[in-house]
Amino acid sequence: MAPPAMLDLEMAEPSESPKAISPLRNGTTAGAPDTPHDPFAGREPALPGSAGEHLLQTAYGTEKRARRFYDDQVLDRLNTEMQEFVARMEMAFIATSDKHGECDSSLRAGPPGFIEVLDDQHLCYPEYRGNGVLASLGNISENPHVGILMVDFVTDLIGLHVNGKARIVEDGDLRQIYPALPSEFDRGRTPERWVVVQVEEAYIHCRKHIPRMVPVLRQRNWGSDDVKRKGGDYFGAKGQPRPWHESVGS
Repeated sequence: MAPPAMLDLEMAEPSESPKAISPLRNGTTAGAPDTPHDPFAGREPALPGSAGEHLLQTAYGTEKRARRFYDDQVLDRLNTEMQEFVARMEMAFIATSDKHGECDSSLRAGPPGFIEVLDDQHLCYPEYRGNGVLASLGNISENPHVGILMVDFVTDLIGLHVNGKARIVEDGDLRQIYPALPSEFDRGRTPERWVVVQVEEAYIHCRKHIPRMVPVLRQRNWGSDDVKRKGGDYFGAKGQPRPWHESVGS
């Protein structure tokens, strides 16, 4: 059960935050009047998934397979096995989009357990000082819906999807709600803030096409001036023209 302070955090709406375009259970979409009707709308209880996936299941004849997957594998929380899986993950792929639906995906990584399971309906991951772009956090500030994929490439060759609503919480504020948050971090970095995700869907990613990988020791060239070795300009993008650069003489 989430602490009362966390429930208050979920109920509070960000001030003057733009409304995200998101699919609704009745098959319509906020901000988009000409959305295809969900063929499964009105069913009680409502099925997981979007109007679009339900429509294509009908069009391509996969309703029975999809319904079996919903019934067998999709949960609205993290069960014990999922929580244990999250606790040993060292990386996760984070998908976000802005209020217009323009997407971004990012990698988050750390030692096992860097993603904290707060309870069966909440997890969080730390945000450190980076390049200052804040692409993922910027999207979350407009549209709270996120998709997280964690994959075990080494042992079990299996993945876990977690979809839900995210909120940006400052480090000190979250520690008041969850004092047990870790205080020691990889390479001494301290989180500036956390992304707290309220779980709405959690389900398996099957092992069929997951490659097996073998961990190796990594040598980081923190003190090098070689941009290729450091990775800062690996693709040689620096100095190339961009449409947002001011033209010469303007």
